Amino acid sequence: MANIAFIGLGNMGGPMAINLVKAGHQVCVFDLSAVAVAHVVEAGASTKDSAIACVQGAQFVISMLPAGKHVDAVYLAEKNGLINHIEPSTLVIDSSTIDAATSCKVAKALAEKNINFVDAPVSGGVGGAVAGTLSFMVGGSSKEFSQAEPILDAMGKNIFHAGEHGAGQIAKVCNNMLLSVLMVGTSEALQLGLANGLDPKVLSNIMSKSSGSNWTLDVYNPCPDVMENVPASNDYQGGFMVDLMAKDLGLAMETSLASQSSTPMGALARSLYAMHAASGNGSKDFSSIFNLFNKS
Repeated sequence: MANIAFIGLGNMGGPMAINLVKAGHQVCVFDLSAVAVAHVVEAGASTKDSAIACVQGAQFVISMLPAGKHVDAVYLAEKNGLINHIEPSTLVIDSSTIDAATSCKVAKALAEKNINFVDAPVSGGVGGAVAGTLSFMVGGSSKEFSQAEPILDAMGKNIFHAGEHGAGQIAKVCNNMLLSVLMVGTSEALQLGLANGLDPKVLSNIMSKSSGSNWTLDVYNPCPDVMENVPASNDYQGGFMVDLMAKDLGLAMETSLASQSSTPMGALARSLYAMHAASGNGSKDFSSIFNLFNKS
């Protein structure tokens, strides 16, 4: 079993760290939230008073942080950057969803210290993090991927090697851009049916068995009370926040600009999610975009 340091215990990171503990690994955790740390320690992890102390002696360092600026600061800050405290041959696994350029920058800097790195953003939401069924999209060398895979297996069921450093981040923004487009389309279709007197459960079943079938309709239905155990049936609490979807769509648009790619549907989805967030819905689940199309 491995000695692992885990930095960042939010809605996703906390359950991921707990699954590593359940798999028998020795896990030292750190987060600025004492409550988040206490929850994971209660499950069997240990903690120390700083991220620097946590990573000393670790074979693997996993981070799940909000944005690229946080990843850059945690690893590369001149004074307290972990780059100066992680031992050579350690593998850093960054599961944050950030821009590919920052992932590549961190990977290059760590390599100069003989520290291995993969970007490994995830898909599957909080439910997948709790259940240990996440999908990991990994960017790094084949050797680094092989080193990471046994650790990722404790937290997910689908582990993909997307390519070299940064490729995991590109795959993630492509996936989330598509997810956002599907959620917007599913929401407006269901609202169209409602506006014309259809029962949303009946309409969902019809579309699910027809050519309109998709994950947001079949697994994560955005209409309240159509499906149990989804955020839509819990006042859009839990799951993947609107603010985070808006952030990921911003990353997708930055990526499209850098490669001069045409992403008109992604651009529209970003505008809709930005508008939805600005209306006070940023902390709700992203399926709450359903309400944007409500006629009442």
